[in-house]
Amino acid sequence: MPTKPTLQTVADAVGVSRSTVSNAYSRPDQLSPALRERIHEAARRLGYSGPDPAARSLRSGRAGAIGVLFTADLPYAFTDPYAVQFLRGLAESAQRHGTGLLLVPIPDEDEQAAVGTVRNAVVDGFCVYCVPGSHGALAAIRSRGLPMVIAEQPSAVGPEAMFVGIDEQAAARRAAGHVATLGHRRVAVISDFLLPGRADGPVTLAGPEEIGYDVTRARAGGFRDALAEVGVAWSDMITVHAAANSREHGALAASYALDRADRPTAILAVTDLLALGALDAVLARGLRPGRDISVTGFDDIPEAAAAGLTTIRQPAVEKGVRAGELLLDPPADPTARQVLLPTELVVRASTGPAPAALDGLDGRK
Repeated sequence: MPTKPTLQTVADAVGVSRSTVSNAYSRPDQLSPALRERIHEAARRLGYSGPDPAARSLRSGRAGAIGVLFTADLPYAFTDPYAVQFLRGLAESAQRHGTGLLLVPIPDEDEQAAVGTVRNAVVDGFCVYCVPGSHGALAAIRSRGLPMVIAEQPSAVGPEAMFVGIDEQAAARRAAGHVATLGHRRVAVISDFLLPGRADGPVTLAGPEEIGYDVTRARAGGFRDALAEVGVAWSDMITVHAAANSREHGALAASYALDRADRPTAILAVTDLLALGALDAVLARGLRPGRDISVTGFDDIPEAAAAGLTTIRQPAVEKGVRAGELLLDPPADPTARQVLLPTELVVRASTGPAPAALDGLDGRK
């Protein structure tokens, strides 16, 4: 088998040093046009495709890419509307800095494999998105000494970490407070990440503190706090797990609440996708959103407005932009490396006053 041509092979063919050949690829302005062309012509003749990118990055100290870490399958980055908006903002920052993005999905099923992936990724730093604070991949990043920005709940990070996020609990409290003000006392919560490895269906939790995923725990805590103010205990709420953050699983999860004899008058979903699924389930039963059943979401993805969904708006694209800037051009002032973005309760037709009484399962008074 022929020997694969190397940098030295080209250098010997042209009669120059290895560093001169390297400069033809990495610093072409250091060479005359004639010499550059001689080197590239020899490389083409010998079948040499250029220096190995990983090896070159190790020598230069820069990989030219940032890793985007998330605990989901790769298609999630392209199909989840909120993830798409966040990645768009992150890509805008990366492009301004001449840097690429390396998507690094780390599914929960094999944490050790995920840690290995993080240790071997050729990147200059990591943006952590939708990863529990206890995941071993975060410790692996820290052990490499690479910069890391967390696009998550501030309480999930240490005082020295860089993050850009929102006050998840306060935002969720506004959504649940809106429902409580409308008179709703029989409430269901539907959420993914309630318990690991669970299928769609009701779950029993002593409280939000039992939830392992930081964002879900914070949003559920906000729901609990707002309803506690009007006398509704966490144990009085119906809690339903969705096996995935999708419209389909939102509808399946909502069905467990809607088909009960003591059907709730309001459903609080931790994401808009789950809320849109809940609206599908409401309509499939001949019920009227905002009249028979109120539904709230979280994120304000583009589909939310068309569906008339009451939700919490958070700036997804801006979050991605700010995360990229923190990672690629961190401010000198450490206090400016932790960014809290604003949120807003957007009230639409999916919420309304609680029915004074329900007759059976058809939702009519």
